[in-house]
Amino acid sequence: MKKKRILADILLVAGVLAAALIVFLLIPRGGGSTVVVTVDGKEYASLPLDEDAELLIESEGGTNLLIISGGKASVVEADCPNQVCVETGAISSEGQLIVCLPHKVVIEIVD
Repeated sequence: MKKKRILADILLVAGVLAAALIVFLLIPRGGGSTVVVTVDGKEYASLPLDEDAELLIESEGGTNLLIISGGKASVVEADCPNQVCVETGAISSEGQLIVCLPHKVVIEIVD
């Protein structure tokens, strides 16, 4: 009787894992497809995330260098004092942001 209970538990766990895998494979993931750059609340540029590009963002506060490569966007250089935008690293998923407050720059991945 105990062996049947263990076998039933194993089958139940295997079934739940199989269902979770099927759901994971069927639900579309929210990978963004466009990088939108705004400066002081106004759209500055919109670039596809799947094409490598380099954009020098110039604002009243200073400059930021945005690189899009391999489906990821990152600020690699900035002349702001705190460098938070550079330290943020690469973003690639919808809703992720890179923000440079001194320059009033926001870089966002949108779908």
